[in-house]
Amino acid sequence: MSDSRDSQRSGPAPSWWSRPADPAPSAPADGTAPQVPDSGTASGADFAAGPGTGEPDTAPGPRYDPWADRPFHVVDHGGERRAPGIWRLVVLGSVIALFAGGVGGYLGILAERRADTRLELPQAAADHKDRAPESVAGIAATALPGVVTLHVSGSGGGGTGTGFVLDEQGHILTNNHVVADAKNITVTFSTGESVAAELVGRDGGYDLAVVKVTGVRGLRPLALGNSENVRVGDSVVAIGAPFDLSNTVTAGIISATGRPITAGGDKGDGSDVSYVDALQTDAPINPGNSGGPLLDSRAHVIGINSAIRGADKGDDKDSTRQSGSIGLGFAIPVNQGKRVAEELIRTGRATHPVIGVTLDMQYRGDGARVDSKGEDGKPSVAADGPGARAGIRAGDVITKVDGVRVHGGDELIIKIRAHRPGDRLTLTVLRDGTERTLEVQLGSASGS
Repeated sequence: MSDSRDSQRSGPAPSWWSRPADPAPSAPADGTAPQVPDSGTASGADFAAGPGTGEPDTAPGPRYDPWADRPFHVVDHGGERRAPGIWRLVVLGSVIALFAGGVGGYLGILAERRADTRLELPQAAADHKDRAPESVAGIAATALPGVVTLHVSGSGGGGTGTGFVLDEQGHILTNNHVVADAKNITVTFSTGESVAAELVGRDGGYDLAVVKVTGVRGLRPLALGNSENVRVGDSVVAIGAPFDLSNTVTAGIISATGRPITAGGDKGDGSDVSYVDALQTDAPINPGNSGGPLLDSRAHVIGINSAIRGADKGDDKDSTRQSGSIGLGFAIPVNQGKRVAEELIRTGRATHPVIGVTLDMQYRGDGARVDSKGEDGKPSVAADGPGARAGIRAGDVITKVDGVRVHGGDELIIKIRAHRPGDRLTLTVLRDGTERTLEVQLGSASGS
């Protein structure tokens, strides 16, 4: 029995390849067909046997010679093929690169949007809790519904100021200089609703005025405090419309009390000068805050914001000042504002407490000197007036009011107007180099 491997090597070759063979014999010179040597076997690649005959069916084809110069293969009779140009390859590569880049970028964006690790910075949760009533936020929340912005217009132009609701009847307190000479007054509430207002009364000496709105429901009057309870260092909150920025809230402290200031005087005759025994605060107050409330820690009104001290421009030749807060704001004490507001609502005018004397406003010494003569040649001390009954004489220099020193005529007027008509005061008077104490009961005069 023969080995299978030997059998495989001696068997016929596969039909798709041929073993190499001797080259075909050359034809004889006589023209007869060449003789093919009898090898005893036939290769399957040389011819195919007919079925059951053992004879070849066709003439043998050409042999495949792998060592020939031209290996036998099928010839392609189509057009001549040429290698593609370099520029075509470059263009094709660029298009493929752009397409791949666009697809990759789009897939990257989708992956980032859908990624579970999206960036999110930490943040506190929403807090809807109310603030403590005594905090600035708590005071503002309580008072803002009762604060209004006033827009006025007249022959001299227009302006903006602030006011606050006094009662449910629609009375609103503000500064006189906000509504002076106004022809039209519009009041805007913290909700943004606006209504027309009419002037009830005003007083230039106290720089206070009352206007009234009608047909408005749900008014929120502010609670009035007591300015006698105010102490230096107390926390305060101011609300107003600086430069027409409504509902602006600022905070500070009481810097001083009983600060004598004068404001106005634009008319030149003194009729528009206001005298205020003011509360001083460092809460920022700017143009437009005028007439707004100054509130204590319980949201009670303790003053009416009225004036500011501007910064010097730095030029010694220019006496004007820059507008804007430098931390020196002044408010009319609410006790004075309450009395004046009540009189304006009742009669349209306010009364001023007086001592019945004419002061020498040009006196430059310390204290307030009684002039030698009054207006229009009248006596400087009114006959049977409060001063005359107290024993005041022309030429006396008043140096103190209830033990508090005064340094000029303005300060004396301010200290007197801080009281009500009928109040009793103790005056310290310097006469012929001798001090004496006089008691006076304040009289009353109609204001502007």
